[in-house]
Amino acid sequence: MNAAELQVAVGSLRGVAEEMGTALIHSALSPNIKERRDCSTALFDPDGRLVIQAEHIPVHLGALPASVAAVRERDVAPGDVWVLNDPFIGGSHLPDITLVSPIHVDDALVGWAASRAHHADVGGMAAASMPADSTELHQEGLILPPARLDDDLIALIAANSRAPDERSGDLRAQLAVHRLAEQRVRELCVRRGADWWRTACGEVWDYAERRTRAAVAAMPDGRYEATETVEAAEGDLEIRAALTIDGEDVRVDFAGTAGAHRGNLNCPLAVTVSACCFVLRVVADPDAPASGGAYAPLTVTAPEGSLVNARRPAAVVAGNVETSSRIADCLLRAFGQAVDAPAQGQGTMNNLTFGSPGFTYYETIGGGQGGSAAGPGPSAVHVAMSNTLNTPIEALEAAYPLRVERYALRAGSGGDGRHPGGDGVIRAITALEPCEASILADRRRHAPRGAAGGKDGTPGTSRLNRRTLGPKARVQLEAGDTITIRTPGGGGYGSP
Repeated sequence: MNAAELQVAVGSLRGVAEEMGTALIHSALSPNIKERRDCSTALFDPDGRLVIQAEHIPVHLGALPASVAAVRERDVAPGDVWVLNDPFIGGSHLPDITLVSPIHVDDALVGWAASRAHHADVGGMAAASMPADSTELHQEGLILPPARLDDDLIALIAANSRAPDERSGDLRAQLAVHRLAEQRVRELCVRRGADWWRTACGEVWDYAERRTRAAVAAMPDGRYEATETVEAAEGDLEIRAALTIDGEDVRVDFAGTAGAHRGNLNCPLAVTVSACCFVLRVVADPDAPASGGAYAPLTVTAPEGSLVNARRPAAVVAGNVETSSRIADCLLRAFGQAVDAPAQGQGTMNNLTFGSPGFTYYETIGGGQGGSAAGPGPSAVHVAMSNTLNTPIEALEAAYPLRVERYALRAGSGGDGRHPGGDGVIRAITALEPCEASILADRRRHAPRGAAGGKDGTPGTSRLNRRTLGPKARVQLEAGDTITIRTPGGGGYGSP
């Protein structure tokens, strides 16, 4: 393909993946998907290589290919759609349910479609399946190894959720998206031919790899080390990363990282790889296609059984959302010794859940991004491994027995600097009936760091009425109790 044909191929493949995501958002039943957009969609080639992913959730980057690989090992027939969420067979954490389906044209396999969506409840010990105090995977919800999705399995999954109608509706929305992917790929093959499709998949992969390798080659060779902390309820856990840049290749070694957490801060290796892929894309070539080729220069190793390479049956629900964010910050600090990097953002997703036998609600809350050489950090945004939205107040209050008392910028929480960090937010929610709340957050004890002489951002806080809660907390609420989250501000860049 020449340059013009390649751009047509990139646009065509990206268009299918983006349409899949748009269709899922608009057809899902739960506010978690249709409002927060906590989902990802992607296309793979016949060999299971990630060809293109829609610009959705970074934490899904490295985990979706593992899901496709797990399904490809099964006896998959044309027309099948497979489902899984097992974190140790390609999943991330149990609320993230992945669907994988083959795409056939004239009886020949031409690729795979994949979608992943965060379902607001899949059972387990706590409403919304995000318990702050789980100690093994079985406490976090229904575990799904790869299996063919049909009406009976949808009914089984729904029966194990506190919100069965939502589960059924969201799963059927995902299922419809896979039929859409099949239709769009077949239309492309009719217009341009199946050979064009196969060539386009390979060319897009190679193009993303060439661009990323060129960016890495421009970086100074060397070994760069960094550490970060994860704030467990019982104390800090250390992430240690050694980054080696060698020509066009990047190696990341997590030797020395803390061992397995007795709670749920553990990361499956696929999630750790996702964080590494995200950082590589940020510092190398953010405009390269979101294809597996962009991550081909990357090799990741981590001690088995450590915080960042969990073994079954470790609890992992917070590892996917919080530890992954700390891994990203750790690698950005390491890369910052070789290339210019922004100050640290809030470094947490501020996961907040409410639930009872009658309802389940989950959201993540934005904060401040770090300043950079390009300018101040934006305020009230989701940073690093999250790319979701906050739930609109009107949608939240219409769907749940909750009332938003305050939603505002946390003025002055960004670190000072030539380019200051963005501000966090204040979000206060009152329960209108008895329920339970869980908080999985970080950056409560350690501030987001400034860069190049910039000042640190302000750490976050979590409160129940007038009582300060720890970074990880699970509490019972009575009607009238208020949870107030103040999210961290980003670090400043450059001397004030």
